[in-house]
Formats: sequence, structure tokens, C-alpha cells
Amino acid sequence: METLKFQDIIAARKVVARFLKQTPLIHYPELSERLGFQAYIKHENHHPTGSFKVRGGLNFMHHLPPAQREKGVLTATRGNHGQSIAYAAAQFGVKTTVVVPHGNNPEKNSAMRAFGAELIEHGNDFDEALALCETLQAERGLYYVHPCMEPGLFHGVGTYSLEIFESLPNLDAIIVPIGGGSGCCGAITVAKAINPKVKVIGVQAENAPAIYRSWKTGQCVETDSCDTIADGIATRVPFSLPFSIIKNGIHDMVLLSEEELKEGIRLALRWTHNLAEGAGASPIAAAHKLTDTLAGKHVVMVMSGGNLDTETLKKVLGYQL
Repeated sequence: METLKFQDIIAARKVVARFLKQTPLIHYPELSERLGFQAYIKHENHHPTGSFKVRGGLNFMHHLPPAQREKGVLTATRGNHGQSIAYAAAQFGVKTTVVVPHGNNPEKNSAMRAFGAELIEHGNDFDEALALCETLQAERGLYYVHPCMEPGLFHGVGTYSLEIFESLPNLDAIIVPIGGGSGCCGAITVAKAINPKVKVIGVQAENAPAIYRSWKTGQCVETDSCDTIADGIATRVPFSLPFSIIKNGIHDMVLLSEEELKEGIRLALRWTHNLAEGAGASPIAAAHKLTDTLAGKHVVMVMSGGNLDTETLKKVLGYQL
């Protein structure tokens, strides 16, 4: 099985830097007082796609053979990965087809179309949308970009962890959302290479705990559903590449209720004045459950994305028309 290589993350940084500025790592004094540790936010929500995933898309597209660039690519998504591939494909002149589940975030769908992707709606969740890709791949001769099994995507995403370690050498812990697992795997790989004492802490939703349960049992565990407000971490099925890294590399994992995820969005607005989607706000929500463990430490919380649709925001804020 392929795995991640620290040297490939370093190489990916040159590719990513051609298209993206380094995202800010900001210390928040008020939030630090509230949490009892030195609180930093890595603002991956500041990318042109509003999410960290674009780093992986650019690195993947850079390495795609010219002959396949001419044929095009295909992928499945709940939104951020699809925006990443669509955005990166536009930079390299590659045609993109994206499969999303029915009822997907309409604003994320609109963004993918704006980046030039053909959008197909299929299935009730991410994993059912993913299943259609195998059929379309054979029918259209497209390269199937699996969102959780392409090392090039993971190496690109890992560049945000390089930036964290360079900006904050005295780092003690990183709290990162886990959906497919690319962000968490990047953090684990970089931490092992630079400072193995740094703890990597993952966050999942109680309603989508597949990787949490798999980590607890040591075996891949699928769930029957993944009905959570945090669509960036709404997956039912763990995949072998990320799970092989997470199961032995992560230090702890936190599960959040739907109300805790909503509160995370409200906390992000209150303390950082940033709009975070459910997954992006989950590290702040998780931090409130870890105050005793992390007291006095230097902790980075990864705000992985800010693509929260208007209707969900209204519900979170209790806004009534």
C-alpha cells in the first residue's frame, strides 16, 4: 500500500506556492484565556476555494500526465474536495466531472460549476456518490481522482502542517477535523518528521464516527449513516490509505454532538470573527472538551473551511424570517 512521504510534502510546497499564498496562523488572546492554553487558528478558510483541500488538488493536477489532462478527470465530493479539483483543473486546463449526493450544499455546488466543473447528482450521501464514479470512469475514459486514496492530494494538503511547524516551533498539539483524513494524515506525517512530541488530535461528529470507531477497534468500521451538519466530516466509510496512518499515528480523537458542532460555528464567529463551516469550527468546539488536557500548552486548531451555506447559518444562529 502507498503511504505518505515527508519529502513529497516538502516538494509539494513548491507547487502549491505557485498558486496560493501561505494562510495565516493567528494567536487569539481572548480565546486563549477562555480555553486555558495558548490558542492559535490556522486559517485554511482563507483560500480562494474557502478550504484546505485546494492544496491537494493543485499538487495532484501538477503531477497528472499530459495525456490524461487531455481526457479529463472525475471525482466525488460533498463540496470542498470537488471545489479543489475544479479550481486546480481550471489552472491546468483540464476538464472536470464531479459527482455529488442529492441534497448537497447548493452553494458548494454553485462554486464548483463556477470553476468549470460538470456536476452530476447521485445517491443519498458521499459514499453513494463515490460509487457512481467507477461506472463513469469506464464509460468516459476519465481519470478517477479518489478523494481519500491519492497520495498526491495528501502531500499537497500536508503543506499546511509544514507552515504551522515553521511559524510555531514550540507547538504542543494540533487539533484537526477528520473526514476523509487527508489533513490529519498530513499533520501526523509532518509531526513525526519534525517533532514527534507534538500531539495530533482528531475531531469527528457523533453522527459520523466511522474513523473514530475504526481507531477504537483497530479495524475498518462502516456506519449506516452520516447525518451531520458538518458535511466536511460526513463520511460513512474509512479508506485504507488514511486509516493506515491514523490508526497508529493519532494521539486522541474527540466526538462532537450536533449541538456542539453548531456551538463551534458560533464560537468561531464570536472569538475569531470568521465564518467557519461545521468541520472548520469543530476543532474550537473540541478544544472546550480538552481544556484540562491541554492547559498551558501551545495549541493550533485548524479551521479547515468556511463554506457554510446561508440556510445552515440561519439555523445555527437561530435566525427566523
